[in-house]
Amino acid sequence: MIYSMTGYAARTRDVESGALHIELKSVNSRYLDFHFRICEELRAVEPALRELIGTRLSRGKVECRLNFVPATVRAQQLNLNTELLERLKTFDLQVRNEMPQALPMAVSDVLRWPGMFGDDTLDIAALIPACLAVAKEALEDFANSRSREGEKLAAVILERVARMRDLVREVAPRIPAAQAAFQEKLRQRLLDAVNAVDDERIRQEVAVFAVRIDVAEEIARLSTHLDEVERVLKTGGASGKRLDFLMQELNREANTLGSKSVVTEVSQTAMELKLLIEQMREQIQNLE
Repeated sequence: MIYSMTGYAARTRDVESGALHIELKSVNSRYLDFHFRICEELRAVEPALRELIGTRLSRGKVECRLNFVPATVRAQQLNLNTELLERLKTFDLQVRNEMPQALPMAVSDVLRWPGMFGDDTLDIAALIPACLAVAKEALEDFANSRSREGEKLAAVILERVARMRDLVREVAPRIPAAQAAFQEKLRQRLLDAVNAVDDERIRQEVAVFAVRIDVAEEIARLSTHLDEVERVLKTGGASGKRLDFLMQELNREANTLGSKSVVTEVSQTAMELKLLIEQMREQIQNLE
């Protein structure tokens, strides 16, 4: 498959103490670039997440958000930490003995005190497997979204490839006749301008010039590079860098075709080819 570097996925998993929510999104980048936004309680899971995501992706700027939402405690499950409550009562009395003007603790203050309903600290070791499990699910959705986007980009590129083939196929048969007519026109102008030079010498010079303006090699290389673009897209995988290199080669051949052109048809074809190559390059910038 061909993968785009643009993708998005989000997953939520309920655990005993709450819910884990992970979000993955990415844009194009020259290298694989991670940005993690993880709540402080789960910072320990970052290395494992980095390794997990790195096994599936090779390029792109990837942002990973991981949050933990504590579960709401049901009323029938409320059990006060009596030991902690007694200690707070003792502290409250001691403080007001020393500072008579101090107000007694409010019920809301007591209920919000950390640990009042038992040990509310997260068991990170127990959460790590759940974090990785929900990350794997999100990563699968994420890869699928990048695959769908990649298929669309590949279709656009193949459409441009087909158009380039049509252009080459249309102009190639007309090139020999057009160049022959140009050579004869050039020969006649030289004869008119230089009467002292014999016709054979002029024919030799025109023949040398004909070799310089021959574009058969460029046409052949264009077709070869287009074959390779199609092959790479069919093979799939991480192909963005290779396709980008092929765009450079195609652009080089199109430039040479234009510089050698002595007829309008070839010049116009070279310009259209360069436009199509640039359109393909824009799409390839988003491929992994």
